[in-house]
Amino acid sequence: MYAFSTSAVSLRTSTPAARSSSSSPVAIAIASSLVLLASGPAAAAAARSIDVVSYPAKLLPPLVQSSSSTYHLARILFLRALAAVYVSAFSVAKNQNRGLIGDAGITPARDVLDRSEGRGAARSAARGRARLEGGGDEGLRRGRRGCGRLLAMRCWHGFLESAPVSACRDKFWFRTDAMGRPLISLLWLARDRSRLNPWLDGLADVGLVLSLTVLVTGCANVPIMLGLWLVQRSLMSVGGAFYGYGWEPQLAELTFHAMFLVPILSMDPFLGPGGGGGAATGAYPVPMLVILAIRFYLFKIMLGAGLIKLKSSDPKWKLGNMSAMDYFYETQPVPNPFTRFFHFNPKPWHRFEVLSNHFVELAAPFLLLLPLRSWRLTGGVIQIMFQLILIASGNLSFLNWLTIVPAICCFDDAFLINNLPPLVQRLALGTPATQSYIQTLISGDFSLVQTPITRTFVSIAFFLLMVKLNISVVRNLLSRKQVMNGSFDKLRLCNTYGAFGTVAEQREELIIESANDIKGPWREYHFKVKPGDVRRRPRWISPYHYRLDWQMWIAAQSGGVERSPWLMSLLLKLLRQEKDVIDLMEGDPWKPASHASGGVDVKEDESPQYIRIEKYIYKFYDPKTDGSSHIRHVKDSNPPYWVRQRVGRYFPRQGIMTAAMLEELLSKR
Repeated sequence: MYAFSTSAVSLRTSTPAARSSSSSPVAIAIASSLVLLASGPAAAAAARSIDVVSYPAKLLPPLVQSSSSTYHLARILFLRALAAVYVSAFSVAKNQNRGLIGDAGITPARDVLDRSEGRGAARSAARGRARLEGGGDEGLRRGRRGCGRLLAMRCWHGFLESAPVSACRDKFWFRTDAMGRPLISLLWLARDRSRLNPWLDGLADVGLVLSLTVLVTGCANVPIMLGLWLVQRSLMSVGGAFYGYGWEPQLAELTFHAMFLVPILSMDPFLGPGGGGGAATGAYPVPMLVILAIRFYLFKIMLGAGLIKLKSSDPKWKLGNMSAMDYFYETQPVPNPFTRFFHFNPKPWHRFEVLSNHFVELAAPFLLLLPLRSWRLTGGVIQIMFQLILIASGNLSFLNWLTIVPAICCFDDAFLINNLPPLVQRLALGTPATQSYIQTLISGDFSLVQTPITRTFVSIAFFLLMVKLNISVVRNLLSRKQVMNGSFDKLRLCNTYGAFGTVAEQREELIIESANDIKGPWREYHFKVKPGDVRRRPRWISPYHYRLDWQMWIAAQSGGVERSPWLMSLLLKLLRQEKDVIDLMEGDPWKPASHASGGVDVKEDESPQYIRIEKYIYKFYDPKTDGSSHIRHVKDSNPPYWVRQRVGRYFPRQGIMTAAMLEELLSKR
């Protein structure tokens, strides 16, 4: 991904400066991409050549000329990349939903459904009262309108009040979340909300089957994409804090776009009037209006992330300071094994990283919208390289992988054939009809067939809908008080995004401890990836996502427990040693075989009676300052990865908590 073929523009970093270990990977990505951009017409001409050794050279020009405006291979790659993200997302749901939002989970999904149903009942009752109280308006309407219009109004009113429409309104539109948006979830179909675990598992299984189908075949149709969208929305709508991250609506929005990119029912990626694009009759073009909408989707994601940094109150992103990267690697949600290396890079490179970040997020996105092919290709390459660097330096779930997916729509079929090695082409683009499609391109027999009028109408309607919904998004981007990760339409089809508007200067971690005697000893609960044991090295888990670990980081950044009330439920379930929640942890310190017991002898009949949360400051261990740091640590042949210092009690502020006390607090909420 970092080097084009030699027939195009070489992006291999072979200079001594590029090979230097102190060189910033962001700098390499930006410089390499600018080579393609600056070369202008020469690069465009070079990009129109083909470097596939299996094809005769005399046949290459027709291939490029006919495929430079086609996106059939790009659609295959786009769908496979999106499906790979979904496989990760639904794997997380399958393994963690029972403990997070299951029947005995930290924040059960049934509570969200019950509250939404209560809002719906209240709104339906209010509508009924308004209808009764507004009975006298009929005569007023008759006096102002003619008989024809009055008859039309009565017919329309009768339709709105018919049993099917009323039922749909009461059970869908009026059942909303806390912000008044319809709660879209297939869990409404469950008859017994006290037993939602089979439904949660079933939704994850359906999502895995659908996404694996797309991943393996490289094909999809509207029912499959609609199914993925519904399953994703079903979990996102009831997930509460554990599904409140920006990449959840981002995934749903991209899937909604993809629904208009694929055939209605056919699974043929080269669909045409003759049954397939491999035939000489040609294929229907991939809807370009949808391609343009997906590029704008990526544009607003990157621009929103850049603008939120400039508009925030954090001076570390400003040009006069630019110290954000001095702290970011140490304080980001879940570090990976390479994060400490990036943290200890020289500070001048951190300044350059901030400048490069501003370029990628504030300037480079405009390349995605330009009609010039070479500039558009450059914009796509920059965004993919930038996301790969973020993947190497962090563990941001599937966020960066998901952001790579829409960038694929910047590349046409010619670019993919030029720059993907043959093996990668077979794996990423291969379908039963791919080779036939490429052969028709080479032979010059390929042609794009006029899209059916109904499909054209649907594409135009979708594009106009996106234009309308994105007006509010653009206004938000241009406003001084920019909203981050918000939506402006009730169905959340079009959203605004942003990330890391502020960067903390210290890493605060919440450490949960419990004891069966008020005097101790206190035993620490260890999470699967969240920093705890100072000697444990971070894991590289992206695109997987440990939602509880991430949410613990947010709780530490958000202030007191009143802003993270789910913590009290977590503590209660840890005291009760409920299996579904314990499975979210690395282990139970009260189980003899648990790794979390830390070598302490644990008796079979022991169980926790008291629990508390301590707050610590964590820093990367730096051997260069060993002995001079104000944070004490032990010197040995196996130095720690972290050093930490206790700050104080997080919850409760005084004393300790028991199960009875936690139950009382939760009952008052």
